[in-house]
Amino acid sequence: MAVTIKPQLARPRKIIVELDADKFERLAANLGFFSHEFLRSLDLAERDYKSGRVRKIKSLQELRR
Repeated sequence: MAVTIKPQLARPRKIIVELDADKFERLAANLGFFSHEFLRSLDLAERDYKSGRVRKIKSLQELRR
């Protein structure tokens, strides 16, 4: 799979990743993004978000506190 990674000069902590849509779908399927369990977890997360049971974090390290 050909992946192009470009750093953003204006924002040093961000990158742009480009890949072919068909190959991305194949990768997503291989990672289980189309499984029933994953899709159900997305539905539950969307309900939590809409009901306000979420909080914003700046990094994943905040979850360990």
